[in-house]
Amino acid sequence: MVKELIHKYCEGNEPLEQILLKHSGDVAQMALRIAKEHPELDADETFLWEAAMLHDIGITKVDAPSIFCYGTEPYIRHGILGAEILRAEGLPLHARVAERHTGTGLTAAEIVRQNLPLPHRDFVPESIEEQIVCFADKFYSKTRLDICKTPEQAIRSLEKFGSEGIAVFKTWMSRFASASLFSTSP
Repeated sequence: MVKELIHKYCEGNEPLEQILLKHSGDVAQMALRIAKEHPELDADETFLWEAAMLHDIGITKVDAPSIFCYGTEPYIRHGILGAEILRAEGLPLHARVAERHTGTGLTAAEIVRQNLPLPHRDFVPESIEEQIVCFADKFYSKTRLDICKTPEQAIRSLEKFGSEGIAVFKTWMSRFASASLFSTSP
């Protein structure tokens, strides 16, 4: 179901499909490692894998030619666009992951303060699966598919979202990370 959906929305755009599969696969592998290393979190591993694989499906509608995205929407909207796609496909829980993974989540106040082209409501990860996917996503870029960022690099990439996001990320680091998380390649 997951790969079929990605193929459906990337139809005719093989380079984008390959980027989406590689990036999402890396995020999914890290998310599953977190779940396996932390059984106390009681994360649903099947849902975690599916949601991680589909969290960025909204990039198929954005304008980001450097990653073969030839849509019309601003990149910052890819989460809510993905949520629309996933809700239309009958996947409302997966949609929540898609719309809540930008930065460490965005609050309505941050959206207004930064004048972002998003609805003025909170898009903050709540469930453990939403949090894990959001965290794992911070380590992988769609433009540098060959690297896993260090925690320090991930923090630097969050600076544009403000100090609140960095604090959330550091909390997740203490909750989700382990020495083996960064020693194993996805």
